[in-house]
Amino acid sequence: MARGESGRIVLEIDPDEKRELYSALTRDGMTLKAWFLRRATEYLREREQRQLFSADTFAESKVPYRVGGTGLGKGPEKNKGKGRGR
Repeated sequence: MARGESGRIVLEIDPDEKRELYSALTRDGMTLKAWFLRRATEYLREREQRQLFSADTFAESKVPYRVGGTGLGKGPEKNKGKGRGR
């Protein structure tokens, strides 16, 4: 379906479902437009919250770890014979 620049949204649905929807909305005292706008707003809000709380948002950035060569946690034997007494 084409997306125009106007504020109109056109949907084609089963006529029986349309009657049922209008009937339910009338019982609840709502118009189709009011119902749609409420649902659309809720949908967009939920989508935004999901994006705010996605795993990527809370994931720590990758830290490049180097193995070996740092001398940390290796004890005194790591540095034996290097630069001492020569």
